[in-house]
Amino acid sequence: MKKTGIKLLIATLLLMSFAGKPIDNNGKTRYVLIETGYGTMKVKLYNETPLHRDNFVALVEKGFYDSLLFHRVISNFMVQGGDPESKNAAAGKQLGNGGPGYEIDAEFIPTLIHKKGVIAAARESDQVNPQKKSSGSQFYIVQGQVLTQEQLKQMEDKINFPKRKQLVFDYILKPENKALKQKLDSLQKANDMASLNAAYSEVALKLEPEYQKLELFHYTGEQKNDYLTIGGTPHLDQNYTVFGEVIDGLSVIDSIALVKTDSNNRPLKDVIMKMRVVEE
Repeated sequence: MKKTGIKLLIATLLLMSFAGKPIDNNGKTRYVLIETGYGTMKVKLYNETPLHRDNFVALVEKGFYDSLLFHRVISNFMVQGGDPESKNAAAGKQLGNGGPGYEIDAEFIPTLIHKKGVIAAARESDQVNPQKKSSGSQFYIVQGQVLTQEQLKQMEDKINFPKRKQLVFDYILKPENKALKQKLDSLQKANDMASLNAAYSEVALKLEPEYQKLELFHYTGEQKNDYLTIGGTPHLDQNYTVFGEVIDGLSVIDSIALVKTDSNNRPLKDVIMKMRVVEE
């Protein structure tokens, strides 16, 4: 093996070790500067998500992100980067599949939401990644939109839906509800979806008191205020790991989000990044 190959292998193994266990950080907050042609963003990394924090710091310190692109930009949604294949990528090349060769276990924290300015880990879809593990290097920074009270209520219901679904299914499978299950099976076999959905809704309504006793997800007053004022993307909450936030340079996100993009949401003019860890 060539020396360069050996160095690459060692670097990869070191990065994988950072992704597997958190470093003793002694409660210290880590900060990273993301420099672009549109300005500089200062990011505070959350200690609540140590696996992502330490992995990100390790990559930044090794210069992994330098000269990579924000390769996916969707206005009113987010700007995404961190694909190593984006470095010196030919114009028009579709990007977004590269990484360091490992994933990171999800760290979903109810207090950390997708408000404008947060940095979160990209990942593969649920179909191929049911554990919702994060990409080892790709991340996105939220721009989002301002939400309404009704939209936030819908998001809470969506996040809590799996618990409601499980409650209904457990009830149907009880031995004393055998007749109900046979009825539902018959409706499904007959492909009578209208009657089937009505029957499930009737069961859910009956179980509403029990559902309300469960430990459900609800946005706090502060979180609601963030979504109602600065905005964000709440439909991603508890599905993608949030591990930091931009504390200076929010306007940079808006500037990047305005760039013209191709059919794959890649900016027509490269948006190049450079990062460094700063101490405070």
